[in-house]
Amino acid sequence: MVTEATAEDVDRAVRAAAAAAPALTDRGARSALLRTAAALLEEDAPHIVETADAETALGAPRLNGELARTAYQLRAFADVVDEGAFLDVIIDHADPGAGPVPRPDLRRYKIPLGVVAVYAASNFPLAFSVPGGDTASALAAGCPVVVKAHPGHPATSQLCAAILRRAAAQAGLPEDVVSVVHGFDAGVRLVSHPLVNAAGFTGSISGGRALYDAAAARPRPIPFHGELGSLNPVVVTPAAAAERAEQIGAGLAASFTLSSGQFCTKPGLVLAPAGEPGDRLVTALAEATTAAPAGVLLDARMRERFVAGVRERAALPGVTAPVEPGDGGENAVRAGFLTVAAARLTERGPHDLLTEECFGPVTVVVRYDTDEEVVCVLGRLAGNLTATVHIGDAEASDASAAALVARLTPLAGRVLVNGWPTGVAVAPAQHHGGPYPATTSTSTSVGATAIERWLRPVTYQDTPPALLPPELRDDNPMGIPRRVNGRAQG
Repeated sequence: MVTEATAEDVDRAVRAAAAAAPALTDRGARSALLRTAAALLEEDAPHIVETADAETALGAPRLNGELARTAYQLRAFADVVDEGAFLDVIIDHADPGAGPVPRPDLRRYKIPLGVVAVYAASNFPLAFSVPGGDTASALAAGCPVVVKAHPGHPATSQLCAAILRRAAAQAGLPEDVVSVVHGFDAGVRLVSHPLVNAAGFTGSISGGRALYDAAAARPRPIPFHGELGSLNPVVVTPAAAAERAEQIGAGLAASFTLSSGQFCTKPGLVLAPAGEPGDRLVTALAEATTAAPAGVLLDARMRERFVAGVRERAALPGVTAPVEPGDGGENAVRAGFLTVAAARLTERGPHDLLTEECFGPVTVVVRYDTDEEVVCVLGRLAGNLTATVHIGDAEASDASAAALVARLTPLAGRVLVNGWPTGVAVAPAQHHGGPYPATTSTSTSVGATAIERWLRPVTYQDTPPALLPPELRDDNPMGIPRRVNGRAQG
């Protein structure tokens, strides 16, 4: 049983986090915290999964996979901390003859911002919540974290917070480098607290935008890295449909129904050619979607919004439902998809609703006759996490396919060719973000570079060696990769 945090509770948590911040300057302790947290989560996996399943109904297989991902993220950021390249050390020695202005001795690296507020996601009670990527990357950067727990899984949040705090103690750090608060009002107070220096959010456009505006309206505005909503468009070329319509249809069904359509990267709008072979694609999609079992959404409000959203979209002129999505009975929802002619989306009007995300197991197949219709529809879309194109074998070196990839690039943070966007690999080159409203910044929340959100650069000029941070001294006592006078070292 959890209680909603009062204003005093939020203030106490933030001040305790700020007081714990100096201890996180020890990179070795930070790395130990992250590795210990991963081990403790794995050790208590049965209890965590049971608790999370009771609150979310996501199922043990999905949650076990998510827990493994969460532990992997923690260890990956520990590796980032150990390597030290994230500090981005750059040293330019003094050079009186450099350029029109003599160059002083300049030494630059990055330092943590301070206390970070993390707003947990509903659809990932582990990987994007209390022990998730925002928390892991902030701790790796040296920032203490106060998490505003999601109301959909409060017990899981408390359990994971206790584990992280235990890991901190075992690493020789104050437990208050991580804490959790509950309640809507606590979330508003958290982003407004003067000792909070940045925030990370995963959730709805309305909720995220309200917090983003609050962060910007502070007397001292702070960075707000929000992931809000994404349609994740897919374009299927005629050549791709001709070669593998059935495979694409089955793959699309598997992707948009995965976890009952509750992934932020779910493909929500698919541009497919009209006529044959697009018809074969739709037939295959219908067969695979019909075979998908009904599923339970995360909470009753989401279910109600899904059913209402599908009903509103299906009622638009020219929209058909080859497999009708909606109420599945007994708290479940039924997967399905809608189709519409691309001409309906080439001008502003009521069909704009089809270009907005509908959270749950539904996608919209837009049938196009010409390339111009594809260009027009894509031109009307907002920012996304992903954009995908399926091309034919011969198009891999084709100029028109290259032009299509180039057209998709401004729309998203990750562009896929002949794949599906669900499933976000935790890797150094990963980017999980995109133009607004996918995110409110240009950063990623997945992958090694997520740590950059919680750092700021500072340069020391003509500073005596004894006064420099160890990371910036010439003898490099910490063995950190660096760039000195324009050349990479380490």
